[in-house]
Amino acid sequence: MPETRRPEPTRPHLPSSRPTPEAPDAPVISVRHVAKAYGAKQAVRDVSFEVRRGEIFGVLGPNGAGKTTTVEMISGLRTPDTGTVQVLGLDPQRDAVELHRRVGSQLQESELPPRIKVGEALALYASFYDRPADGRALAEQLGLTASWDTQFRALSGGQKQRLSIALALVGNPEIAVLDELTTGLDPQARRDTWQLIEAVRDSGVTIVLVTHFMDEAERLCDRIALIDDGVVVATDTPAGLAERVAGGPALRLRTSDDVDDAQVARLLRALDTVRSVAIENGELVIDGRRDVVVEVVLALAAQGITPYDVEVGRPSLEDAFVALTRTPTGAQTPAAGALFADVEA
Repeated sequence: MPETRRPEPTRPHLPSSRPTPEAPDAPVISVRHVAKAYGAKQAVRDVSFEVRRGEIFGVLGPNGAGKTTTVEMISGLRTPDTGTVQVLGLDPQRDAVELHRRVGSQLQESELPPRIKVGEALALYASFYDRPADGRALAEQLGLTASWDTQFRALSGGQKQRLSIALALVGNPEIAVLDELTTGLDPQARRDTWQLIEAVRDSGVTIVLVTHFMDEAERLCDRIALIDDGVVVATDTPAGLAERVAGGPALRLRTSDDVDDAQVARLLRALDTVRSVAIENGELVIDGRRDVVVEVVLALAAQGITPYDVEVGRPSLEDAFVALTRTPTGAQTPAAGALFADVEA
């Protein structure tokens, strides 16, 4: 029957992933110049990145950018036309049996037979592996104990996503590939799922997370490959990608009435971290590099100037997404001044 009360999110204590013969500093996933076409449609043109052990690695991009095709090639479900993929030192095509023992996947819009029960699904998937995790313990850790005898068709969206995670983890994988995990969930269910993913990573599982949600990528991902039109346009941390928009934070401040703002602007333009200074409606608007806020405050203090009404705006991952991927006709990259809409110091 449908869920009547959402269980509190738990932090699973999942089994640690098994040791592998790869060098400790070797990437667990290596993708090199991969391309894939379906007839005349080039889904993936040139994708390269590496995933490190123990991180949440995001694959972010617009709809139709080639994200799902990319992770399907990592999972061995698609064969690249050109380029190479290695996962845990294995070729996903040649070593498919061994790969599937060590990599768990939750694919986009995956479905189960409508009458299969949660416990039955976990038992079925566990039977595919030599050393599976304990299905009942996994269900308890993921908040599915109350749904153990519930048919798949009667599960809520949040419960289905929890079951998808459980099925991806029941083989005790070293890597979990999660594709559009929270699409269609309500805000609370999404946040509960995020907590579960962080707990899975903390247990030692490397995660490849495909998403097009900016808040999800900022919250979960250690690093991100930003894919647009089948090409990786940037790979960096969420903060690193955001800084590419304007190079660093922007600062808006007022000075006292007896201070000459034009003179202050000339002073600040001489700082290495300052890219530009403008005077707008009696305020100084400074666009700068990483340490601009500290340097501006110190420079003003050295002149005996105390700023007030100080606001700091920083580029977001969404700003980077818009700037680095294709945009609709007429769309513009956000200007530094627009960064103050929601951020105040």
